[in-house]
Formats: sequence, C-alpha cells, structure tokens
Amino acid sequence: MRFVRALSGVVLAFMLAMAEAQMPQVVPDAAPAQPAGVDAAPAPGARTVPEWRRTDGYPFPARADVTRRLQFVAQAMQLREYCADATVANDFVRAQLQRFSSMTGREENCRTLLDY
Repeated sequence: MRFVRALSGVVLAFMLAMAEAQMPQVVPDAAPAQPAGVDAAPAPGARTVPEWRRTDGYPFPARADVTRRLQFVAQAMQLREYCADATVANDFVRAQLQRFSSMTGREENCRTLLDY
C-alpha cells in the first residue's frame, strides 16, 4: 500500500511538472515611451489587469489553471484517437473539435492537437 501511495505521488508530481513546462511564461515587457497626454490603447482582445490584481511574481500558477490545462490534455488525447480512427464519422470529429475550440479559445484541428 505504501508503494502505491509513493508511486501515485511521483506520478502526480510528474504530471504537474509537465503541465508547468507546457505553460507559456509571461514576462512583462518594458512599456514604450509615450508622449505626454497620450494614453496607450490596449491591444484588441487583451485583458487589462488592475495593478492590485497582478500576479507576475507568483512562482506557481493557480491550481485551477493547472487543472484546466490537464483536462485539456486528456480531452486532446481523446480527440487524437477520434482523428486517427477512420471508423469515426467526420461530422462527429468536426463537432468535437469545434466544441474543444470553444473551450480552449483557439481554432483546433487534428494537427493542432499535437501541441497538448
């Protein structure tokens, strides 16, 4: 029983390390100099974070983000199986890819599933 607990702890640590390795590192760049009185417009689609909510210095991501990414990995693995299996209907695969795209926020196809 102790061996099973130790093994599951090692597997969990490995999965978390892999999830962190796949996450993009966010490094704030220095803001370009702006002329006086000109406000910088945020990029389209960019979320502005208030100063009191910034988490740039956190060494680890939020648990919810790690959980979400691990779920995306599991779903991508299932979708890869659908893509590789010729007996699965194309319409079903397209519908599942569109659903997964709505969850991840990017356009997914059988080739982009290799990123997970």
